[in-house]
Amino acid sequence: MVQNAQPVKRPRGRPQTRCDEDTREVIVNAACCSFREGGYEATSVNAIAQVAGVSTKTLYRLFPSKTDLFSAVVSVRIDDFLLRLDIAALAGVDVREGLERMLRAYGELTLSERTVTLLRLIVSESERFPEIATAFYEKAIDRTNDAMEAYLRSRVEAGEIILENPHIASGMLRGMMIMEPQRSALLGQTRYPTAEEIRARAKMCVEIFLEGVAGRRGL
Repeated sequence: MVQNAQPVKRPRGRPQTRCDEDTREVIVNAACCSFREGGYEATSVNAIAQVAGVSTKTLYRLFPSKTDLFSAVVSVRIDDFLLRLDIAALAGVDVREGLERMLRAYGELTLSERTVTLLRLIVSESERFPEIATAFYEKAIDRTNDAMEAYLRSRVEAGEIILENPHIASGMLRGMMIMEPQRSALLGQTRYPTAEEIRARAKMCVEIFLEGVAGRRGL
């Protein structure tokens, strides 16, 4: 006796074709372009959802507010930098090369058109929307400084350099590497530096930094 096959129950609604992680990436990319082109205030969540090809319901499920979305845009840029700044890998090279790699990666992050455009947006709109300045400081400045400080501390512990305050030294290194070229780009006074120019600047900054540290050894 043949039994009738049980009907297969199908889930209601449109089948999901993308996982949340992939959907997040699509939304963040759309938000990055939208914020850069239209600014923070003028960019609506609905417009970002449309560019990303998702419903506003999906967008709000993954990013409860526009500030959360802006924070994600910043975080993605910093995550790329932190992946390149592998402290364990840098421990396998001498301190000069390690510092040059670190500053080169930092320069390529912060002196790019994408980052400068984002920074220009924050400066122009942070008075009305202080939350975007806070997000940038926490997600970008704090995280990059923490990573660079960790590398300096590791070199101090290895006895390769002498520093009383790696936290302050990290800030000085960051400023020496990017302040002038980033400020010029931010004000539209110069073009964005090339990869070769960033490499040369990183090398010069490391030479100046290590000469200062070496000088202290003789005291």
